[in-house]
Amino acid sequence: MIAAHSMKDKTVALFGLGGSGIATAQAIVAGGAKVIAWDDNPDSVKRAQEAGIDTGDLRQIDWKQFSAFVLSPGVPLTHPRPHWTVDLARAASVEIIGDVELFVRERNLAGKDSPFIAITGTNGKSTTTALIAHIIKASGRDMQLGGNIGTAVMTLEPPADGRFYVVECSSYQIDLAPSLNPTAGILLNLTPDHLDRHGTMQHYADIKERLVAGSKTAIVGVDDSYCASIADRLERTGKPVIRISKRMPIRNGYFAEGSNLAYARNGDTAIVSSLAGIGSLRGEHNAQNALAAFAACRAVGLSVDEINAGLKTFPGLAHRMEQVARLGKTLFVNDSKATNADAAAPALSSFPRIYWIAGGLPKEGGIASLSGFFPRIAKAYLIGEAAPQFAATLGDAAPFEISGTISAAVEHAARDAASDGSSEPVVLLSPACASFDQFQNFEKRGEAFRSAVFALAGASPIGGIS
Repeated sequence: MIAAHSMKDKTVALFGLGGSGIATAQAIVAGGAKVIAWDDNPDSVKRAQEAGIDTGDLRQIDWKQFSAFVLSPGVPLTHPRPHWTVDLARAASVEIIGDVELFVRERNLAGKDSPFIAITGTNGKSTTTALIAHIIKASGRDMQLGGNIGTAVMTLEPPADGRFYVVECSSYQIDLAPSLNPTAGILLNLTPDHLDRHGTMQHYADIKERLVAGSKTAIVGVDDSYCASIADRLERTGKPVIRISKRMPIRNGYFAEGSNLAYARNGDTAIVSSLAGIGSLRGEHNAQNALAAFAACRAVGLSVDEINAGLKTFPGLAHRMEQVARLGKTLFVNDSKATNADAAAPALSSFPRIYWIAGGLPKEGGIASLSGFFPRIAKAYLIGEAAPQFAATLGDAAPFEISGTISAAVEHAARDAASDGSSEPVVLLSPACASFDQFQNFEKRGEAFRSAVFALAGASPIGGIS
């Protein structure tokens, strides 16, 4: 745990008592502060009390006693309207921060040589975060991984010389971290997302920009207009900027050239790595992830050889184009995290011959936007509530069956792929749907896929992901 010493002898309000909220409250107390915590969910309040955290209804408490208000990133700060606690904090002129801000203050206070890489973007940030963490750990360095990827940042080990931090940051977390100052900050891309919480695309982009604006070195993907403008703007302020592109050569920075990663300086180009043969990093989207990881790891002192060794052994991110097993020449891939059509597109673009398992609780728009990939579909196996709708969209564009369940879909797809004449047929779970009609979440759906694949006689697991 990182004790929040920056709050020592202060009284702090906290709202949001999920797992990270309770961990943050405990970190504040460990740092010598008094915390009064609350949640709209009585069960969450009870869990906090059982964990020894002081609770109190923040509607009934004098806010003049508070030096800071720590807000869960899942609670609205601005849109569609501020949460009631935000109104109370602002009325009392109490600063509003989140757990990432607490982490930043503790790292600054410790004064240790603890390199800090922060990653954000609309798409790809979890894979990029996991990839950077893997490369640093594989190099033998002390690495701490947390943030939006699933581990509360205040539960990590305290700052120490030579300890590297790799932290995924959502827009909500950045909005609550005014002092965010990574050694290397990454902004991968920007497309419309979370506008219900940010109001406009410009406000969303402005929040994301803060992460790279506060970094010692800014690493910015320039394949969309918002990020390209941000890179230009930062450079005009004198900020060191490393541009990355998965689509085009650039004069200064890193870009993809087929499966190669290239580095350019003043137009002079050198190949620094190759993704050829790295199954967990297939596809254009993963080229961007790898470019960002390469740039960030170089920025914090890793050698080219160390980075390339880490790239070659990266197992992938669970439930995101996760290579699960092989059966003969057939590859089984778990992309359960693809909960809408846009999220399914990267996997569909990465394989030429696909036995596609799709369906679940349908999202608005269905899979019509994926029609350009239908020629790659050897056959589709449709599951869940979306099956009839997806069948209608596929029509005559690709063969399909209504499989109903993942277990049936895996069994039938494996049988059909076994007789395919291509060099590497792929059985791909990339549902383009939410999971809630049949599963608690996309993780449970992915686990069901794995179990069904491992039940196939002769399936050989591809290790590395837990």
